[in-house]
Amino acid sequence: MTIWVNEQIDPCGIIYSCIASRNEDTAKDCHKSFQDNLTDGQKALGWVVRMRTVDSWDEVPVNALKLD
Repeated sequence: MTIWVNEQIDPCGIIYSCIASRNEDTAKDCHKSFQDNLTDGQKALGWVVRMRTVDSWDEVPVNALKLD
């Protein structure tokens, strides 16, 4: 099973927002939304958006919104 994890990470490396989904299209939409919602100021400060895959719900950060 593949799970897509989208994370919005602040300059200190702390995960600010996290959404996990088993649906690739949903994950891609979420990733685009996370990117679009970062302001220029946040980007300049070092905020990043990351999408990655994991094989188990156990590998998803505990604070994630999990969409099954």
